Amino acid sequence: MFFALPSIIIYRAQYTKMRKKIIICILLSIAGSASAQNFWITNDDAADNLVWEEKLYRRIEFLADSLCQGRATGTRGGTEAAFWITARFKENGLLPMSGTYVKHLYAGQGLVGHNIIGMMPGSWKNPCDSYIIIGAHYDHLGILGGKMYPGADSNASGTAAMLSLSDMFTTLKKTGRTYGKSIIFVAIDAKEMNMAGSQSLWTMIDKGELTDPLSGKPVTREKISLMVNIDQIGSSLSPLKSGRKDYMIMLGGHTLDKGSVELLHICNRFYGTGLELSETYYGSEEFTKIFYGISDHKIFADNGIPAVFLTSGITLNTFKTYDLPQTLDMEVLRKRVILIFRWIEKLLK
Repeated sequence: MFFALPSIIIYRAQYTKMRKKIIICILLSIAGSASAQNFWITNDDAADNLVWEEKLYRRIEFLADSLCQGRATGTRGGTEAAFWITARFKENGLLPMSGTYVKHLYAGQGLVGHNIIGMMPGSWKNPCDSYIIIGAHYDHLGILGGKMYPGADSNASGTAAMLSLSDMFTTLKKTGRTYGKSIIFVAIDAKEMNMAGSQSLWTMIDKGELTDPLSGKPVTREKISLMVNIDQIGSSLSPLKSGRKDYMIMLGGHTLDKGSVELLHICNRFYGTGLELSETYYGSEEFTKIFYGISDHKIFADNGIPAVFLTSGITLNTFKTYDLPQTLDMEVLRKRVILIFRWIEKLLK
């Protein structure tokens, strides 16, 4: 019995390697070209190593701290969060669009908010004329009735995920990686004020006011191939039917081509993130429609832009004073970030 154990371990390791080779062969046979091998077999460990659990936690902790006072639009705390996010964009070398990272917006009730926008070029030598937008709202409820609503999951988690994706993509760019599309990263304000921030962003696009810092050309609607919205993605408290904690929900697959949806599932298997994925909101068609309409991707979908909503769902902590960093699952959040990165990178080819 005891002597058989090493053999079992070796067998399992060999089985895992063989399984991955089989998947590669299937994918190569589907694509039918040498370029397909480059499409899948890439050394991206450096990118994965840029996102770790403590780093995610510290970012969420900062945004949920009393310094940011719940990040309500138009407040000192919201401005602190905006300055901090802007500094992260600068550190990563994202390019300001239309001359500045910070876009002021009027959120109603006399309040002024701030969208933070930066672009990673797909290529420096040959400016791309196609874009993917990755957004996450950073505002929350602020202080109500003398109590602070920290909003760790809603949506410090999504903001931390978006910033991690920025870390990963810009690091690969520094190693010489090029893409067929540019990425526009947006930290969106005023989601909790009737989605005024995403409406302001869309108005800029619609009026031709959002310009590419390399080409100087407007980013028009027909140049946007996808909007990815990350909202409330750090929890494992509302699992899917199976009860597993390592899950993720993607809504809006109906706006994509079938291949792009399947690609998410393939990446999940191929790269070993192994999340349980759902394309509905807990199996309910009606709740899927309702939930898909309550966040910042909606304005893009309403204007015919493919738009997906990535989330871990509403929990009993949502919009509560105890939506705190320690209630979130950093291990699973890291897996979600890595899967989103892998998927989007394939869509950039």
